[in-house]
Amino acid sequence: MTRLGTGGLWGVGAGIACFLGTALLGPSVFEPDLGGGRGRPPYSLTVHPSPYLVIGLVVAGVVASTAGLALCFAAVRKGWRVRALPLVVAGLLAAVAFMCMPPVGSTDHLNYASYGRMAATGHDPYATRAVDLPKDPVAGAPEEWRTTPSVYGPIATGEQAFAAWLGGGSVRLTVFVLSVVNTLAFAATALILYRMSGTGERRLRTALLWTCNPLVLFHLIGGAHNDVLAIAPMVAALAVFGRRAGWVRTLAAGALAGIGTAIKLPAVLVAGGPAWTLLRRHDRRSLGRLVALAAGAAAVTAVSYLLAGPHVLDQVREASNMVSFATPWHLLDESLGRGSRRGVIKMGALLLGLVLFLLLVRALPKEDGPEAEHRRVAAALVLGWLLVAPYALPWYDGFGWALLALLPWTRIDWILLAHTAALSLAYLPARAPTRIRLPDDLEWLFTVVRPTVIPWTLLAILTALVAACLRSADPSPATGPRRRASAGSPG
Repeated sequence: MTRLGTGGLWGVGAGIACFLGTALLGPSVFEPDLGGGRGRPPYSLTVHPSPYLVIGLVVAGVVASTAGLALCFAAVRKGWRVRALPLVVAGLLAAVAFMCMPPVGSTDHLNYASYGRMAATGHDPYATRAVDLPKDPVAGAPEEWRTTPSVYGPIATGEQAFAAWLGGGSVRLTVFVLSVVNTLAFAATALILYRMSGTGERRLRTALLWTCNPLVLFHLIGGAHNDVLAIAPMVAALAVFGRRAGWVRTLAAGALAGIGTAIKLPAVLVAGGPAWTLLRRHDRRSLGRLVALAAGAAAVTAVSYLLAGPHVLDQVREASNMVSFATPWHLLDESLGRGSRRGVIKMGALLLGLVLFLLLVRALPKEDGPEAEHRRVAAALVLGWLLVAPYALPWYDGFGWALLALLPWTRIDWILLAHTAALSLAYLPARAPTRIRLPDDLEWLFTVVRPTVIPWTLLAILTALVAACLRSADPSPATGPRRRASAGSPG
């Protein structure tokens, strides 16, 4: 038991070290060059590592992280406990270290900086493209999506504009400000989860699933993805909402869900948890609270999108038809004729997501009682979306990890771990093959692993999840006497 847990923590530490090392080495196939003066943050070396080295480091990091977390989950199942606070501190320190180095894994941060610069200089990022401003050092910086306006919500655009204003004409400084804001959102989420968890055992869970999770740190903070900005208000909304809360707190929960939605649209799913709980009560007070929840969410979302202008949803409509290479839907898309039956795929994903949601509502642990029902339903909605969406990237799984951390231990943790690990290995790196040059003997990462191996792997993972849900109404590994004996663990 102790050996499993200790080995797991070593794996977690090794994973974080591999990811930090990749960022520290400087520009590579995993890290686009930010240019500018090296005396300004973020900082890194400039050793120009080979593709073999950085891809090897990331693969080693994914394997070590996955194995480490799996060992920790197994150890917890056998009764292993350690204090959560040191893990929380270690995770936050790792987040700060990632913040101080250039983002790795993709080039999305260049898109964020570009859209922010457009907004800060009076252009509409929902109607303007990077190719329209090629001479601007920030707006013209993206490597990919150069002909695509912003798909992000108006609050995300506001944050990007703030970063661009502080960064001036420097891509480097603009990206650094974005990373600082992301890290603050990550830390706020960690604090909320820690405070909500209560007992030492549950605080250990929030540390392992969120704050000290190497895969979450690598993708959300190391990759500087703005998904973490939407996750923070989602978790806060569930923290504010409670069974006995009045309409003011319910209104605040709705407003927080609206903030998340105005950053990234999928965040709206979190409001489904409180709404489900209120709809099941069939009393006048619950109806009033339901109206307050909807009013809070609608007011924030509607005002934000109206202020953003008439083109704010243009690219969202285009993106809704996309199918990413690493999902099982890509296999169907290819068999039907690429792009010719996207409507069929969208409808199939919607129906399958609904079925998976109903299975997850039945399967996720209910040990916290009716007071926490809204968390379980919200987690089921988010996981149902993550696991069947036609377009999926590894950092999207941060939504699932944050909401799972609110629940007791469950075998679904293993499913999400496998899902995140598989998607992580699909994007080595998550940069377009046309923008970087890989050695010929690594091209199979783009031509075989991403479009074939990983989709079949994710299909197997989805099948395993459905089987687990059907097999047990509560697939929690920490039930019975062992769980009761651990109720007073230190935190």
